[in-house]
Amino acid sequence: MNKIVVVGGGLAGCETALQLASRGLQVELVEMRPGRMTPAHRTGSLAELVCSNSLKSDNAETASGLLKRELRMLGCRLLEIASESRVPAGHALAVDREIFSRKVGEAVAEESLIKLSHREQTDLDIPVVVIATGPLTSDLLSSAVIEHFGKDNLFFYDAISMSIAVDSMDHSKVFKASRYGKGDPDYWNVPLDRDKYLALLEYIRTASKKAGHDFEDGRCFEACLPVEVSVSRGDDVLRYGPLKPRGLVDPITGKEPYAVIQLRQESIEGTIAGLVGFQTKMTMSAQKGLMALIPGLENAEIVRFGAIHRNTFLDSPGLLDSRQMSIKRDGLFFSGQITGVEGYVESIAHGLLTAINVLKYIEGHPPVIFPSETLLGGLQAHLVSKSSNFQPMNANFGILPPVKGKRRERKAMKVERSLTSLISFLDKQSFDIP
Repeated sequence: MNKIVVVGGGLAGCETALQLASRGLQVELVEMRPGRMTPAHRTGSLAELVCSNSLKSDNAETASGLLKRELRMLGCRLLEIASESRVPAGHALAVDREIFSRKVGEAVAEESLIKLSHREQTDLDIPVVVIATGPLTSDLLSSAVIEHFGKDNLFFYDAISMSIAVDSMDHSKVFKASRYGKGDPDYWNVPLDRDKYLALLEYIRTASKKAGHDFEDGRCFEACLPVEVSVSRGDDVLRYGPLKPRGLVDPITGKEPYAVIQLRQESIEGTIAGLVGFQTKMTMSAQKGLMALIPGLENAEIVRFGAIHRNTFLDSPGLLDSRQMSIKRDGLFFSGQITGVEGYVESIAHGLLTAINVLKYIEGHPPVIFPSETLLGGLQAHLVSKSSNFQPMNANFGILPPVKGKRRERKAMKVERSLTSLISFLDKQSFDIP
């Protein structure tokens, strides 16, 4: 058996490559950066996080937390590395971007069965290949995919939030706290009164924007909306969303503010923080002007400007089978965000699932389909469910079968059922867990 080629050095591609190598298979991991960059990436490093440094909640009674528990049971490599790169973020698993990326690169370099090639893959002419190029697939490879399937890719636009240097904040105007005082005070908080909040909205509405497609066409992903879209939907959308003040008491007034801008730590040293909910398509000069309106951030140094970028994904239910292999050609697999899973942890999860099913394909065995009671199974089911309007999906409790019980107890019941089901399922499987 010749080596398996995994195209794309992002989260899904790296997890796929590491999992395949751990099972004794030779892998060529192909990453076009830094020779060919994308509109969103800044480096040529593997597993670069381009939107946020948060892998969401690690609390088991959240969908993201449950998915992490399922992945840990399967020996997920990138989740282990994320834990080693963790920075304080309350119940969330947030990482230092640079350390996380470096550790993933080291793990790949240490694996003797993986050859890392920095080149652009422009065709699909490989016997067994995994396309894990994510939302920023190059034009040439996208053209090859379109030619293969005989139809256009679908697309929407994703947005990146701003990050600043913590020491450039005026700390007398901000405070550190967690909601309701639970856990460590891991977030910086900027209190806003009604006048400042409304002034902020007006600025966002009128600020100069980068040229490009209109987000109002409905193709932007709801979980990562540009701040301009949120503001266009009404004055209260932000303060009932990412700027909600609930459970945060301003130590100066002793009261909850009208709205609160939160900043999440993005480096282990605590030197960089990202503005939660401020994904944007504003120009750089407009973003600087926005900072001037935020108390405590008037002179903040922006270390990462907000940006927008194309996000490409397939109409997977009509193009791929249950293992996300092309229905038109054996051995052509797709993994991660390009298939329609959305989110960091979901991409890692799909990379792991892909590795398992590539192995089963090579062995001549049927695909591994996880129980519908698990989030892994729920994500697999989403990618094959026929829909007239297929859209990317995060892990959420809604993709699991319903349970009967009191409303406040249903999440806990789904968590217990999922883990019990997964334990039973794994006991009957023949694949190894690293």
